[in-house]
Amino acid sequence: MRIALVPGVLALRPEYASLIDPVPELRTAVAGAETWADTVLVGNGSAKRTEKAPGYLDPRAEPFDAELRAALVAPSPADLRAVDDGLAKELWASTESFGELADLLEGARLVSVDYDDAPYGVQYWVMRWQR
Repeated sequence: MRIALVPGVLALRPEYASLIDPVPELRTAVAGAETWADTVLVGNGSAKRTEKAPGYLDPRAEPFDAELRAALVAPSPADLRAVDDGLAKELWASTESFGELADLLEGARLVSVDYDDAPYGVQYWVMRWQR
């Protein structure tokens, strides 16, 4: 089974691309992961990493994202299940599918991290695992 995590941003769909693409690397990573995967789970980290972020700056955002990234890269299903849903909601992180992701990652190995950045103050990951 091939599992991918992509951000749930409609603007990353090819049909929404503008003449000047502000996130070409992210769009390319999403398209590649969606093509590769048997299973396109959706989620992202916090949306409060900078003053210009959609949710404005919250000092808890970067540490939250660092812990979440570590759980994803490991992969550690137990740590994904332990994500503080209340804090995730406060930080505007989209982690609703991470319980399902944790189940799928039992016995999986990380294949690649195709994207790991926070454009516009929102932490996005594109990752692939194989089980």
